[in-house]
Amino acid sequence: MSRWPEGESQTPVDSEIDRDVCHLVHSFTHRLDVHVRRVSEQLGLTPTQVIALRELSEPITARELAVRMTCEPSNATFVLDKLEAQGLIERTPHPTDRRAKRIELTPAGQDSRAAVLAKLGTGSPLTSLSDTQQRELRDLLRMLVTTVETDSTEQDS
Repeated sequence: MSRWPEGESQTPVDSEIDRDVCHLVHSFTHRLDVHVRRVSEQLGLTPTQVIALRELSEPITARELAVRMTCEPSNATFVLDKLEAQGLIERTPHPTDRRAKRIELTPAGQDSRAAVLAKLGTGSPLTSLSDTQQRELRDLLRMLVTTVETDSTEQDS
């Protein structure tokens, strides 16, 4: 199965472009990190709690949250323990998997998530892009990440 659209092939990367892209991605990631840290300070949360609340758009398992947060399940569990102690989430039985618990926002957690989303949306490095540009950037990054994951999986086989 080819990762490239029909009629297209993988293009060698110019070293200058590679260097520029790496630098720009690093700089952009740093700006996003600074933004998340500011939001976390304003809301009295840790940066990882901000990310967890952003990702809890519906009830999910801790394992699913770890995937969304790109962290180890034990890290997600640690963050969830803190959010539970603050009354922002509750763990409920999973409807189809007796071994798993679903993570659900409490009413206070829903309020906190709304505040997180509002603050993250204000002053984000992405606000300088139009809606269309934001979607295009997301789609390009998704394609690159998927390609890297596919290459990594193929090399592991």
